[in-house]
Amino acid sequence: MSLNSNHPAWSRLKKNKGAMAGLFVIVMAVLTAIFCYFIAPDASPYANRIILETGGEKPGFASRFLLVKKERQLAETGFFKRLLSGKPDRYNYVPITNYKISGDSVIAEKFIDEGLTERIAFSKSNLADQPVVTKKYRLGTDSYGRDILSRLIVGTRVSLSVGLITVIISISIGLLLGSLAGYYRGKTDDVIMWFINVIWSIPTLLLVFAITLALGKGFWQVFIAIGLTMWVNVARLVRGQVLAVRELQYVEAGRALGYKDIRIIAVHIWPNIVGPVLVIAAANFASAIVIEAGLSFLGVGVQPPMPSWGLMIKENYNFIITQNPMLALAPGFAIMILVLAFNLLGNGLRDALNVKGKL
Repeated sequence: MSLNSNHPAWSRLKKNKGAMAGLFVIVMAVLTAIFCYFIAPDASPYANRIILETGGEKPGFASRFLLVKKERQLAETGFFKRLLSGKPDRYNYVPITNYKISGDSVIAEKFIDEGLTERIAFSKSNLADQPVVTKKYRLGTDSYGRDILSRLIVGTRVSLSVGLITVIISISIGLLLGSLAGYYRGKTDDVIMWFINVIWSIPTLLLVFAITLALGKGFWQVFIAIGLTMWVNVARLVRGQVLAVRELQYVEAGRALGYKDIRIIAVHIWPNIVGPVLVIAAANFASAIVIEAGLSFLGVGVQPPMPSWGLMIKENYNFIITQNPMLALAPGFAIMILVLAFNLLGNGLRDALNVKGKL
């Protein structure tokens, strides 16, 4: 089943304003994730430009910086390298309050703390061609002086990646085991359902902890851990769908023609149960984003300096009751909007594909 422009399901989906709004948000998030290092004000790897002197500032904060060349000059970053991992900074950003040019030198007052400055001087040869720039932080800075907006944008890639890989893993395992259980029934069904019930009985977060501890902390480990815990819903759904269609005439015709079971399942059954699978895939995508954020908040998910929305909340949640709550609220809103978008799209797909029953 495909959702081309002439398909009735696509026509019904387009009439669902909530689903289309969710689809729009998801498309924008995907584009943001792909081109994050071209969109983010801080294009350094992981948006990890640390400037301790400007840490914990509120949204709209602006500061002037003196661009001092690093001792080791880096080569120009190509398009694809920047697309994948960003562009390393070629200069150190030194916050200043004012400056003046004297001959071939630049003399400035380096900002250290409120009301505290230090006089510094550099030769023009050690500075950028445009030695002083003004940076505005639209969502403020975290406790390390990193741009919250940039880390939020780059963090979109982490959230969408964990959702995508989790869905691929969970759909692959769930589709295989659910199809075998529903098609062969008997002892095969009993064994697979026993295994499913065992996994089902273990709290998801506890199972993720166990897998994460076994695989270690890291970017890919958390994807695999979440994916290996979310296939159960898919397997139960697929099993029920296969049980419902295995006795239909087109399946019987396939058997009569001598087709192998694997061909009947993959070519004839799977295309006819793709609707419910798409719906649960959207739900799993949203759940994976929330679980990854929770794991990162607890310190067993994505590790610093990689920006994760959950990790950003962990690093800045103390600011909620102090002077700058936006540091923790911004990633929280991002999680809420993206999860809502997937849930709206999932509900729209369910209605458009006439999926019946509870998932």
